[in-house]
Amino acid sequence: MSTILHALPDEAADAGPPSLRLPFDVAEVEHRPFTTARMTLRPLAAYDADDVWEYQRLPEVLRYIPWPERERDEAREHTEARAGMRRLVADGDAIFLAMVLDGRVIGDLMVRLSSAQHARLEIGWVVHPDFHGRGLATEGADVLLDLAFGRLAAHRVVAHLDARNAASAGLCERLGMRREATIVEEEYNDGEWQDTASYGMLRREWRALRATGVTRDPA
Repeated sequence: MSTILHALPDEAADAGPPSLRLPFDVAEVEHRPFTTARMTLRPLAAYDADDVWEYQRLPEVLRYIPWPERERDEAREHTEARAGMRRLVADGDAIFLAMVLDGRVIGDLMVRLSSAQHARLEIGWVVHPDFHGRGLATEGADVLLDLAFGRLAAHRVVAHLDARNAASAGLCERLGMRREATIVEEEYNDGEWQDTASYGMLRREWRALRATGVTRDPA
């Protein structure tokens, strides 16, 4: 479990007006990285490019993420660009955290500011297939929810994914997020129209899960 809960908004704030705690700079995480049972989560860095390349280049990863196929140099530039996104201030801003296991970056996590006005954040993740099925994505995504609802005081957190991605759908459900919509043929990728599945959670729902201390199956 992450260590972000010291910043819990009070329950009265759950139904009140939006109160996102912005700006947020990942420098906070550099000084005090998040830890889970097995991983360290820190800001993605330009020097992680080689590790990221190991999963960014795989067809089974690209199938469900709207990344184009990139040459190694292009992929390095992409990682450097994401590593340079360090602050949440305005709509569209995003930050990325590296999932570090035994000194290796095995995936990365995203928090994007969808709407400051409505206190809405989006989360996302990508993990090297060699590390699937071990509950590591669940550990990392749990930290994202604690960061979003605890430190940042989001009212609502959403996740949007390729509707064919059963593994990510299962992760959303283990986190306690509910499937709210299937947007039919929303995007055209890889030569075909693809549906998008949308999941959501409210701060009061997250608070209730944390209060019960329920341990989810991390499979």
